[in-house]
Amino acid sequence: MMKAILWASAIASVLCVAVSAQVPPPQQGYPPQQGYPPQQGYPPQQQGYPSQQGYPQQQGYPQQPGYPPPQGSPQQQQAPLLAPQQLDDLVQRIALYPDPLLAQVMTGSTYWNETADAATWANQHAYLHGDELSRAMYEDNLQFDPSVMALIPFPSVLDMMARDPGWTQALGNAVLSQRPDVMDAVQRMRQKALDAGFLQSNAQDRVMVAGPGDIEILPVNPGYVYVPYYNPGVVFVAPRPGFFAGVGITFGPGIFVGAFAPFGWAGPGFGWRTHDILIDHRPWGRTWANRGGYVHSYAVPYARPSGARVERHAAPRRERR
Repeated sequence: MMKAILWASAIASVLCVAVSAQVPPPQQGYPPQQGYPPQQGYPPQQQGYPSQQGYPQQQGYPQQPGYPPPQGSPQQQQAPLLAPQQLDDLVQRIALYPDPLLAQVMTGSTYWNETADAATWANQHAYLHGDELSRAMYEDNLQFDPSVMALIPFPSVLDMMARDPGWTQALGNAVLSQRPDVMDAVQRMRQKALDAGFLQSNAQDRVMVAGPGDIEILPVNPGYVYVPYYNPGVVFVAPRPGFFAGVGITFGPGIFVGAFAPFGWAGPGFGWRTHDILIDHRPWGRTWANRGGYVHSYAVPYARPSGARVERHAAPRRERR
């Protein structure tokens, strides 16, 4: 455990040096997503998500036709293959995420049955950030897969996945069963947003077109990742002639990912032309066939804690006036 923490500290120090000259100014919280009701924030005391059966739908994210709520378990028989249009609908809400975050969402979705518990823990520890949050993830003996742990610093993303488990399971099954098709769907949606004028380089991300089917969205500052917010019903549709496309995409605050290097943040991304998901610069090889025993080779070797989960820290006390 101590070796892993030391490795994390070393990698975080390297990232700190690399990005120290580009530290973005602090932002004042997540802006409301255009076209959707503004989020009201997390409740002071999260009471836990409901069971997998009968999850409520997240406002602004209607259930995609043809994707029922999650049924069975990760050990169920082969998931049905989805058609290109179904995959386009499935990935549209995440297609414009920067590549590192998108890679983590795609791998994390294959452990869809862990997202609700992880989101609850993240909500309960929303007062922790950076190194303190990373340390708590170790000290509490969290049993989640590293691909799910990687999303804990992004509570809005994890919350979206937990509140729409039917979508999360459909995405995870597709990633396991037909990864090249899922990645091609992401590229089709990015091309639509590019053609419509909404997908452009900005202060947070660089949009790089390396060729057909190879549109990359990379953080300007590699150490900071921003969650984009957009309305799929707007950004993937070309505006009428004579109308300006507008901004279309807004961003939440930047998250420094160097503190979370042991959970795959030492180098996540894609090989778009080879249809590879890269975690720590290594191809992530989990499929439907080997999902029961696959163990990824992380830059910082990781093993799930053997002990029971514990709570080693208390919420900060509010000062009375």
